[in-house]
This record gives sequence, structure tokens and C-alpha cells, in this order.
Amino acid sequence: MINRGLLIIISGPSGTGKGTLCKTLLKQNKDLNLSVSMTTRKPRKDEIEGKNYFFVDKATFQNMISNDGFLEYACVFDNYYGTPREYVEKMLSSGKDVILEIDIQGALKVKEKYSEGVFIFILPPSMEELKNRIKKRGSETEESFLKRFKMAYKEINYVSKYNYVVVNDEVKKAVKKLESIIVAEKCRVDRIKDSILLTKEGLLHGQFND
Repeated sequence: MINRGLLIIISGPSGTGKGTLCKTLLKQNKDLNLSVSMTTRKPRKDEIEGKNYFFVDKATFQNMISNDGFLEYACVFDNYYGTPREYVEKMLSSGKDVILEIDIQGALKVKEKYSEGVFIFILPPSMEELKNRIKKRGSETEESFLKRFKMAYKEINYVSKYNYVVVNDEVKKAVKKLESIIVAEKCRVDRIKDSILLTKEGLLHGQFND
């Protein structure tokens, strides 16, 4: 029997470094898979179909919306972006663990449809450090910086909606915590109960992965 994979949702305010954490986590754990989003925007010259995004037209995307084909989706600057339900479901059913790096609003939408996911909130070590990280990007005007910082300050209040919180004070330590969360989730009885049969005499049979 193949144990069902984990859907691991990693999100947090802009500037917390969740993208860097996910890249490091995936690099160090080859058995983890990054979810690929679908979009209606045109591919850039260096982007690969099925790796960076699934590129579709608006009619196809809207048809999928009508058929509940997304775990979550949003429209940004007249282009749609979403997490295709069937793609994720196929990987999970085959026993693959899937990482979904997403913003907070998207994560909350996923939770409505897939509550058994592992929801991890990334926090900065302090608001002052978050401010510095946003400024270091060098691509923000003063107006956009203030808007982004105020939004991040507000979004931190959503931490109570998540299963876990990881403070990204140092990438190596934060990734270690993410790995520990994944290991712990795989040991939860309610996730492995279908793979074992326990009686008064003890363990009869089961299939486990180290």
C-alpha cells in the first residue's frame, strides 16, 4: 500500500524569505516536489511549460474555475494564476510529498478545500529585520515599501490559522525546522492508520517508509 503524500503549504508575509527556504528545502530533499501553478499570462523566453508554469488561455482557465479545478486561484494584473487540483492530487495519490509556496490569502483558500494539508507560517526574526529585507530588494519606491510593510504587519495576525510557525532568522536553522515538521507529520497516527493493523496481540502487518 502506498502512503498518501503530504501537501505542505509554506507561506507568510512578503520579505520573510519563504522563497529562499523552499529552494533550499527542495535542494536538500530530492523526494519533495514543488507544485506547479497554472497561468494565463504568456511565457517568458526562459520559462518551460510544466516546470515554471502550466500556460493556458483564459477560456481554459475559466472553464476550470467553473468545474472547481483549482485549490486556489487569483487574478493579478488581468492574468489568472492558480494551483490545479488534479495535478496536485495525482502526486499526492502516488505517495509524493508536494510543497506549495503561496501567499497567505491563497493558503487560507487551500485550507478550505484541503484541511489535511500541513500549513506552515514563516515569520521574520523581528519587524525591523523584515523592514530591512524589503528595503534590500532595491526595487521598491517609498510608497510601495510602506504599503508592503503595512500589509506584512497586518498579515502576521493570520499566524493562528496555521499548524506551525517557523522564524526565519537563519536559513540553515529554519530549513532544519521545516524538515523536522515534515518528519513529525509522517509519524502521526491519523496519517498512517490505514497502513497498519493493530490488535490486542500487537502489530499484524504494515508497510512503512523510513
